[in-house]
Amino acid sequence: MSDAYRLPRTVVPSRYELTLAPDLTSATYTGDETIAVTVHEPTAEVVLNAVELQIRSVTARDERGRSLAGSVRLEPERERARFVFPEALAAGSWRLQVVFEGILNDKLRGFYRSRYVDADGVEHRLASTQFEAVDARRAFPCWDEPSFKAVFASTLVIDERLTAVSNTRIAAERPGPGPGKKTLQFADTIVMSTYLVAFVVGELEATEPVLVGPTPVRIWCVPGKQPIARFGQAVATFSLEFFEQYYGMPYPGDKLDFLAIPDFASGAMENLGAITFRETALLVDEKAATHNELERVADVVAHEVAHMWFGDLVTMSWWNGIWLNEAFATFMEMLCVDAWKPEWQRWVTFGVSRAAALALDGLQNTRSIEVPVTAPKDAEAMFDALTYEKGASVLRMLEQHLGADVFRDGIRRYLHKHKYANSETRDLWEALGAADVMEEWIFSPGYPVIGVTAEAGGLVLSQQRFTYLPGEGGAAGPRWQVPITLKLEAEGAVHTRKLLLTRAEERLELPGVPAWVIVNAGGDGYYRVRYSPALLGKLATRAASVASPIERFNLVNDAWASAVAGVMPLGEYVDLTARFREETDRNVWSALIGAFAYLKRVLDDAEIPRLEALVRDRIVPMVARLGWAPRAGENELQRQLRGDLLGALGTLGNDPAVQARARELFRGDPTLVEPSVLSAAIAITGFAGGPAEYDEAYGRFKGAKTPQEEQRYLYALAGFRQPELLAATLERTINGDFRTQDAPFVLRSLLVSVYARERAWPFVKAHWQEMAAKYPASAYRRMWEGIMGLARPALERDVQEFFRATGIDLGGKKLAQYLEHLRIAVAFHERRPRIG
Repeated sequence: MSDAYRLPRTVVPSRYELTLAPDLTSATYTGDETIAVTVHEPTAEVVLNAVELQIRSVTARDERGRSLAGSVRLEPERERARFVFPEALAAGSWRLQVVFEGILNDKLRGFYRSRYVDADGVEHRLASTQFEAVDARRAFPCWDEPSFKAVFASTLVIDERLTAVSNTRIAAERPGPGPGKKTLQFADTIVMSTYLVAFVVGELEATEPVLVGPTPVRIWCVPGKQPIARFGQAVATFSLEFFEQYYGMPYPGDKLDFLAIPDFASGAMENLGAITFRETALLVDEKAATHNELERVADVVAHEVAHMWFGDLVTMSWWNGIWLNEAFATFMEMLCVDAWKPEWQRWVTFGVSRAAALALDGLQNTRSIEVPVTAPKDAEAMFDALTYEKGASVLRMLEQHLGADVFRDGIRRYLHKHKYANSETRDLWEALGAADVMEEWIFSPGYPVIGVTAEAGGLVLSQQRFTYLPGEGGAAGPRWQVPITLKLEAEGAVHTRKLLLTRAEERLELPGVPAWVIVNAGGDGYYRVRYSPALLGKLATRAASVASPIERFNLVNDAWASAVAGVMPLGEYVDLTARFREETDRNVWSALIGAFAYLKRVLDDAEIPRLEALVRDRIVPMVARLGWAPRAGENELQRQLRGDLLGALGTLGNDPAVQARARELFRGDPTLVEPSVLSAAIAITGFAGGPAEYDEAYGRFKGAKTPQEEQRYLYALAGFRQPELLAATLERTINGDFRTQDAPFVLRSLLVSVYARERAWPFVKAHWQEMAAKYPASAYRRMWEGIMGLARPALERDVQEFFRATGIDLGGKKLAQYLEHLRIAVAFHERRPRIG
């Protein structure tokens, strides 16, 4: 492998003794570290990672106490530092002492500053870290690669009025040095990678600890938000106990803290013992939150706790194996939350996540789950639906194929064998005994579509790669080993069959002609199904009574994918949706509503009124049945469905009566409205409101009491359609009114809006350099996803020319994927689809 970004292994660290003294007022810090290293062969140069640091001095001491002062050569383009000594360091043990300085940046990576305003309007600052994938090097000089595991002994010198949290418990606290300061010394960590080190400094409050065995579990937040930490703590304690039992291993840390950070680029970060979160992913008011908002908190918390073993205790050797961390944590979060709240039917809802991966993986510019990674930017581009949702989907499919107990026992073997070390994909397959089945799923891009046709006495199943655009699918594509479960009715009885489809086509003998057949019964397969017209018609007629919710979701979602690909005429898909007017599952409705929203972006303007009429026709029967208020005996999922349908009816359906009622609720007392209905009313008012409602929404956004309330009003602001209001929202994405963690996602929302895209696109073109400088890198990449909504030929040409002229590089295949999604949408538009 190229050594342009990989460090030599001539010198290897085993322990860092690190002291940092952050000054929140000046947004700077000083640092001093002593690194215990092993020199494997004599060398006069030590190469490690460092960027955006001023290194003042470096000294090497051997075991006899002899010291050598070194000079420093920085290589910013390679994010490295070379420590050059006057003579070679002999093979053996050495200690490197490094003195350095850094800044608390505002890019939400490395060691960075965050801010918040309290109830009295006073601004406060805190400092936090985000090191994954390759940003520990921005905080202190280090060997910033996953395989260079070491012990970290951290010390923080802070203002005496502040609090600090790191990966381990506080081992000692003493005043000074100097007036107004205190020193916190933290216990040694386990052997772990640099990207898992964490420090948070500021005015923080913690919940009372809850013990899970010997491990105290606490939630940390800025003052005043403790009351909305209880739900997150409940999820956290359950998750810790669940995973200790599932993995058959105790938690590897000495305490487990969860920290809500006001400015945070991603959802959360699995720092051992000090997991950091965006506030929306940890803090929530149970009484005022929708089911979706509660589910998000539960998912993210469980995901991060799962990482304490998968990722922290056992870590991939290099970033090509990041899926070993993220796919497993995603799979495990589902297992955990499903065990905690079985009434949430979490594996059914996971079908929506699987669909997101299928949509990305149907591109010609997709990638395999595991691919070679060289540059840091390519590593950062790996954090996507293929790593998380596809990886988790394939693992779920494997678990169902092997059996849950066999799968769990394999995971335990893997963790026990590789604890405190690094691993490769082959190590996991060896533990599970699944190398033959999984090879194509991990190392080949894409997935199969299973064709199903009926012949006398049987079914014919075929596989070929699914793509939205012609060119890469068909008989020449990969051959997967596809675990298939079929459910069918023949000769008056329901039968279930399991098989492993390994060839391009196979025939399955049946006792008679099937009345209906469901391929991918149970819904856990990572593939699409394309039924013959006759079989599709039979299944659609009986779906409500014979198909489970996840099977109905897959039926609708796979049919929509065929329509987008141009394989199924749009009219046939529209006819299929008519059979789901009485659908009761919110996930099936999410597929239908998602398809209607996509159609709105690609249809000619003249077709929009007909689409709105179609949406009203499909949704009104269930809205009439559910009403606006919850009823006795309803569960959370039914309440969420009501909100989802009302929101779609008031926006995509443009229903005046629904919009009028939503305005009434928007203006009334929000505490009297069921949360999912309130959330829908806010979104509808954003869509249908004017300047007065915009001002009210902005005021509520600024004065929001919970992270979820803030997000509702933030995205409502992106829904207003009047030109002057769109202009105001666009300006707020760069003038500081919106946090830099949120502004890119607002812009993405505006780019995909048929009402805003013609204004948002010129604005982004004019300000993209300012945005690149201001926004966190991960969020900036996601902003460009919005170009998929510019579904007009002239806009597509302009987009292509813009990226050719600017040379913007988003890492990996990100930009190519966004452009292909746009090409698919424009191709759909160019087929001149019509409703009715």
